[in-house]
Amino acid sequence: MREARRSTDPWQQHADAIRALRASYAAIPAGSPVRLAKSTSNLFRPRTAVGAGLDVSGLAGVLEVDPVSRTAQVQGMCTYEDLVDATLAHGLVPTVVPQLRTITLGGAVTGLGIESTSFRHGLPHEAVLEMDVLTGAGDVVTVRPGDDLFDAFPNSYGSLGYATRLVVELLPAPGHVELEHVRIDDRGLLAKTVATIVETGELDGERVDGLDGVVFAPDEAYLTVARWRDGPATRPSDYTGAEIFFRSVQRRPRDQLTTLDYLWRWDTDWFWCSGALGLHRPWVRRVWPRRWRRSDVYHRLVGLDTRWGLVDRLDRRAGRPRRERVVQDVEVPVERLPEFLDWFDEHVGMTPVWICPLVARRDWPTYPLEPGRPYVNIGFWGTVHVGDDAPRGPVNRAVEERVHALGGHKSLYSEAFYDRETFDRLYDGARLAAVKAVHDPDDRLTSLYDKVVRRQ
Repeated sequence: MREARRSTDPWQQHADAIRALRASYAAIPAGSPVRLAKSTSNLFRPRTAVGAGLDVSGLAGVLEVDPVSRTAQVQGMCTYEDLVDATLAHGLVPTVVPQLRTITLGGAVTGLGIESTSFRHGLPHEAVLEMDVLTGAGDVVTVRPGDDLFDAFPNSYGSLGYATRLVVELLPAPGHVELEHVRIDDRGLLAKTVATIVETGELDGERVDGLDGVVFAPDEAYLTVARWRDGPATRPSDYTGAEIFFRSVQRRPRDQLTTLDYLWRWDTDWFWCSGALGLHRPWVRRVWPRRWRRSDVYHRLVGLDTRWGLVDRLDRRAGRPRRERVVQDVEVPVERLPEFLDWFDEHVGMTPVWICPLVARRDWPTYPLEPGRPYVNIGFWGTVHVGDDAPRGPVNRAVEERVHALGGHKSLYSEAFYDRETFDRLYDGARLAAVKAVHDPDDRLTSLYDKVVRRQ
């Protein structure tokens, strides 16, 4: 018998994918954990292994791009890499493009994404106009800003359901991006400069479109000021080959990149974390295929190390203390940035660290940043030798305590160690529970606390 020809209509394909998704959900026995059946992830916390998961294989595309309304209809498992490819063809780009190519739209919205445009446009979920969500009841519901499920969805990490379709705002894309790397040797001045740029949207009287930075030492930090320019770049730099982007920050006061290379400038070397795999050594870089210089490849390699404990074995053989993995992104009010960095130098000592200002457009109950107030994201990703106490996470616990003492918050994509009372206070556990009770009456989905702290 000849197979039925698959429809080429993206909306028909989407309808078919939703039917497959709901069928896979119905097939999961009551009481069994519900997870997405996908091989990739940008999470950095161990998870309990599960059997059959939700079939999201047909939910990874762009349904349509409307250049008139400057919106895109996107499936939940669509990566930002695929979305950017589709929107750039129309001269458009998402308001905020998280740094790693394989971050999905649904993942960025149910988690937290950030990038250099966040001081202007907030967080990825703030560009969402509408979305369909598979709830714990097995229903696919359409929600919009102001709906209880929509407002509680950011930072819920699948505990309230999974986004299957999103309508997102777009912006005109630049022809290329011009960069200015501004060195600042005083942390007080660093915070003041960030605050001024956020408030005015300018530096030295000229508009700033993107803003992030790297802190290399107590007396060496750089703000990378990005400006959108018309037309193609005249002599764009290429950091997908021998050159490494984060090192250029120290060496080149000015630079220019194609729009695509700017968006993925951090992905090629996973910020600077590819160095842990030896990729910063010239001879390794020469033999390492370009197609493997991607964050998802490095993430899989780290996953293998986590599974087999290769680094721990090497440390034991060399007589080094056991390592604690410290992979975190935190937000602190801009005026507390120097205080946090000083504390971090003394108690963690990891360099470099990434900084990125952001301003939330409105209040989000599960990640309550004060709307309109400038915060700075600080990202640090590595390991610290702490000895036999490593499994308890002493450094991560200290980071949590310090961040919240400074009026900040911590993203939940990585390990978390809060007690239940503290967690519910910081992330509005009561609101989460109330929304979950409505849309997941049989408690099919794992709660946020159980996911991020108990690692279920």
